[in-house]
Amino acid sequence: MAANAAVAIARLGGHVEYWGRVADDALGRRILAELRAEGVDVSNARRIPGARSPCTSILVSDAGERLICSFTDSAIDPDPSWLPRSRIEQFDVIMADVRWPQGATVVLDAARRLDRPALLDADVAPPDVIRALVPHATHVLFSEAGLEALMPGTPPSAALRRVQMPTHAIVGVTLGPAGFLWREGADEHHVAAPVIAAVDTLAAGDVWHGAFALALAERRSLNDAARFANAAAALKCLRPGGRRGAPTRDEVEAALSSMQ
Repeated sequence: MAANAAVAIARLGGHVEYWGRVADDALGRRILAELRAEGVDVSNARRIPGARSPCTSILVSDAGERLICSFTDSAIDPDPSWLPRSRIEQFDVIMADVRWPQGATVVLDAARRLDRPALLDADVAPPDVIRALVPHATHVLFSEAGLEALMPGTPPSAALRRVQMPTHAIVGVTLGPAGFLWREGADEHHVAAPVIAAVDTLAAGDVWHGAFALALAERRSLNDAARFANAAAALKCLRPGGRRGAPTRDEVEAALSSMQ
């Protein structure tokens, strides 16, 4: 998810580095080469010998919805000690996903100590993993499925209130065609999504998170960041393929202009 978000940021004109782990195999080299070709700096990604790189099979329905089946090799060392934490002060925003909790904890904590926005992409994961990561983030940004996995059967508004209670974080959830709902302090806010006929929703959430992170790095308000991210994700849904459908800055700005 973080890799897809990094590609989205690069396409939108941001400078972005990806810190993650792949195996030192043909697939790992291909993963990093593809990210590099998109303009993502992967010089601090780690290649682990003796393991197999993560891979995923994705099934997309005629309505654009998808089923994702992933494989991660247990031989990929979860130790986060190699992460270049001293460089975090050079960045405006740090974002982590839930796939590597040890690494996410380290970078989110470092970002908070430096008073940087520390964004957690809270997609589907074991509930204990999400609960453990929430206190480390300044912005906890759920997918609808991720919030449901954490609090089954709880309406999004009530679920966000419960997540926010023990933390001072901004908490929000992307709701697909229903837009973005979030809580900041005691107040609840909502920004609608553009109305589209989706072709493929694969990586739309990742594009949304990347666009939102970039907008915060550009010092946009939360409302403007949500509008920017909603437009970017909607454009992605109009195209087949995952991150290959991520839009450019000009495309997003044109879409926002047409919505005014």
